Amino acid sequence: MIEFARNVRLWFAPQQIRQEGSTPDYRFSLANERTFLAWVRTALALIGGGFAVDQFLPGLARAWRVGLALALLAAGVLCSLRAVSHWIRCERAMRRGEDLPVSRFPALLGLVVALVALAMVVVVLVGWDG
Repeated sequence: MIEFARNVRLWFAPQQIRQEGSTPDYRFSLANERTFLAWVRTALALIGGGFAVDQFLPGLARAWRVGLALALLAAGVLCSLRAVSHWIRCERAMRRGEDLPVSRFPALLGLVVALVALAMVVVVLVGWDG
């Protein structure tokens, strides 16, 4: 828990990360940043999808519409928070010369998106007049 709190503190003071280890090859830091930006784009797409489901499918039963929209919005929020956390963890590992951290988050995100997609398939096949 202390490590998590330290990582969250680094989200808002990334210059402090320079106090750890040595500076990695800039190409690796820039690749880490590109990965961060890809996660943020994914988060924005999930959030946009959540709003689209809510706003552009008025014929869909309210429970389905709200459930699917909230699932996409929650996935977007988690993805954006995970992006920052992963960026910091990778940067610290590179500076320390450690292995890059592993994560179950991509598998979890993939499962959530697949479940939402399957729910949408059911909605399309059954119809949305609830």
